Amino acid sequence: EVQLVESGGTLVQAGGSLRLSCTASGLAFGEYAIAWFRQAPEKEHEGLSCISHSHDTTLYSDSVKGRFTTSYDSAGNTVYLQMNSLRVEDTAVYSCAAAPYCVDPGHLYYDGMNYRGKGTLVTVSS
Repeated sequence: EVQLVESGGTLVQAGGSLRLSCTASGLAFGEYAIAWFRQAPEKEHEGLSCISHSHDTTLYSDSVKGRFTTSYDSAGNTVYLQMNSLRVEDTAVYSCAAAPYCVDPGHLYYDGMNYRGKGTLVTVSS
């Protein structure tokens, strides 16, 4: 059984930083592209970033470009989402998901991803 598990979500003040982690069991990160999504209350899932299965290409949505960074740590077999300069509007449940390849995060379809984690809550206070 494939499982993606996110961690690191917490309450943080606006302007602060946070790093989320995505780990997998039953799935090799080298075989799938990994995307980060978020879902704010009463909103649709928003694609934020996508790192290719070879980990040499990462795409970002305009809403997070320059503030968020996605990276892969082979030692821990973990994909990270480093979030800087957090804003109140970044408050959401953040999830990682796997697909065969990356596309522009703005065109990622959450329900179309092969595997999805349950998410971790990030709350940014003013």
